Amino acid sequence: CMIVPGNTDHQAKVIDSMGKLVEKALEILLPLGHNIVAVMGGTTMAKIAHCLTPKLSDNRDLIFVPARGGVGETVAIQANSVSAAMARRTRGKHRVLYVPEQLSMHAYTPLLSEPSIQQVIQLIRNSDAVIHSIGQAMKMAERRDMNNEIIAMLKRNHAVGEAFGYFFDESGKIVYKIPRIGVQLEDLAKMKCVLAVAGGTSKAKAIVAYMKHAPSQTWLVTDE
Repeated sequence: CMIVPGNTDHQAKVIDSMGKLVEKALEILLPLGHNIVAVMGGTTMAKIAHCLTPKLSDNRDLIFVPARGGVGETVAIQANSVSAAMARRTRGKHRVLYVPEQLSMHAYTPLLSEPSIQQVIQLIRNSDAVIHSIGQAMKMAERRDMNNEIIAMLKRNHAVGEAFGYFFDESGKIVYKIPRIGVQLEDLAKMKCVLAVAGGTSKAKAIVAYMKHAPSQTWLVTDE
């Protein structure tokens, strides 16, 4: 657990400090040579992307891929955009996943047969590392424009946190999961490097809830 001074809820610059720690952690954790890094979207991740530097690519061939499909929100904070920004900042490469996040499995089936999509999904499944944030359950439900019935269910089940499309209560119990293409919770166990980045008093319960599922190799970057 790497902790920076301050509170991101009130001090925007604290995220820059967290971003510098993310780069230091990646320098330690990523081996030299070829690395596939899966990246989640979100406002925190978009800000972290701008803290990375070309130094990370010294003796490394980095490919950044989106860990999941699009959320249907501002383009700048979608996983595709964040992975592209990280590649640009580090002078690495990136691949795009042109699959909306919220489609039925019936709609997904023909998309999955597309060679270009299959190629990116294989890269995601073979990722060496993943960088992600942890969200507040109700804020994430609103961002994803979930229907009133699901939002009411999340409230009834006291959901406090979200990561990778899984919603958790304070004890860490999964109360809802969005069916999506991309990184699943169970995929994290086989990844050499897992970086969770989240800060602010407002995310305290969400962080605690998610960390009950985090694999042992997880590095948490947070604030006081």
